[in-house]
Amino acid sequence: MDGNGRWAKQKGMLRAFGHENGTKSVRETVEASAELGIKNLTLYAFSTENWNRPQIEVDTLMRLLVSSLKKEIKTLTDNNIKLKAIGNLKLLPKKVFRELHEVIDQTQNNTRMTLTLALSYGSREELINAVKEISDKVKNNIISVEKIDESIINEHLYTQNLPDVDLLIRTSGEQRISNFLLWQIAYAELYFTPVLWPDFKKQHLYDAIIEYQNRERRFGKTSEQIS
Repeated sequence: MDGNGRWAKQKGMLRAFGHENGTKSVRETVEASAELGIKNLTLYAFSTENWNRPQIEVDTLMRLLVSSLKKEIKTLTDNNIKLKAIGNLKLLPKKVFRELHEVIDQTQNNTRMTLTLALSYGSREELINAVKEISDKVKNNIISVEKIDESIINEHLYTQNLPDVDLLIRTSGEQRISNFLLWQIAYAELYFTPVLWPDFKKQHLYDAIIEYQNRERRFGKTSEQIS
């Protein structure tokens, strides 16, 4: 969800104004995804690298996260949406951590869609942690080296209960992955749009999905093999 700061700058406003308006796009995208029958939606809300931003901006993002969670609990409940979070969550401020887990607990039995927030998330850190955990189990004879396969690695990732990514959308014209779900997007379709995140509406989501539907996903096979 990229472009909040640039959106605000274009309007002569502080970056915080862009982040605040970006929450409206979150709501619209979540509701549209649920309406379309999408079962899993993951939003890259705050990366491990984002901790290096100016402290005032980090504080603003954390404040917005808490206020948004409080506001959206009813929307999540009314729409039967389960909330989850992935990342190095122990780095979050105590208040954010508490509010986050309160909403996760309150929505844990919802079944229509799973909304996952990637918070304090970095894919390389996730993979390093997985390697350490698997190595420790090998060392202690819990797992043999011969048994290590994709399923074992998946079990040690933050996303262990989520399927691989089908479609990755990045807004604001940037055309890079930025350390997001590197293992999980191995065969994802990538969609880049110049639209800044606060301007991203339901129709933009529909456009991305329509393009996705018109792509041929071969997973290493030939067109003839999958036809």
